[in-house]
Amino acid sequence: MRARLVPGVIAALTLGALLLPGTAQAAPAPAVPVVDVRAHDSTAGTALASGYDEPGTELRVDAGRTSAARWLEIDYQVQQTGYWCGPAATRIALSARTAAPSQGELAAQLGTTEAGTDHIGQVTAVLNARLGGGYETKEMPNDPPTQAQRDLLWHDIVFDIDRNYPLVANIVAPPGNQPPGYPPDQTIYHYFTVFGYDAVDRTVLIADPASFGGNQIYWISFDQLATLIPPKGYSA
Repeated sequence: MRARLVPGVIAALTLGALLLPGTAQAAPAPAVPVVDVRAHDSTAGTALASGYDEPGTELRVDAGRTSAARWLEIDYQVQQTGYWCGPAATRIALSARTAAPSQGELAAQLGTTEAGTDHIGQVTAVLNARLGGGYETKEMPNDPPTQAQRDLLWHDIVFDIDRNYPLVANIVAPPGNQPPGYPPDQTIYHYFTVFGYDAVDRTVLIADPASFGGNQIYWISFDQLATLIPPKGYSA
């Protein structure tokens, strides 16, 4: 015998859902805020996003370019623990090219512990494993860097970003040489993502998972970036 649909059931199906007793439709997920790069200038020290401090908070930056500048689309997240800057920066870089995995999954793949992520080479290996290659580890052991190291860094930034590859930098930021919002009385060992540049202002766009001082996305000078990386390195 075929089941007969009574008028009330037909009406419910016409509306697209049959709600069972005690069930409710899930509320839509809140929209991820979008950072408008074009709404700000690109001078060093300019913050594009601030105030999103909760661990795991997400932002999105859409890709764009001008005659002198280019920046990539990324899915930004504040790092979820005090020692997951490596996984969070790696996740941001991956998000420009693929669906980004969780910070926890990347922490396990990177071998990150409560002491952090030991070496930029671990980041390079995970980026290549996830993307099928494309990254190399570039060491900058000289502090201050040599002119050749500076020239290579700028070349890598422009070359990679023009091809949709963000860079991940391992930095050392001592008092007196720090990006916006960093604790001024501490030397910070950290990872962040470089995902844009301005060739006229000679600045680079940073996605900083630590959110120091409430700063998530900001411009710094290329000269400062070049002095923050030694004696560590970067993935490009």
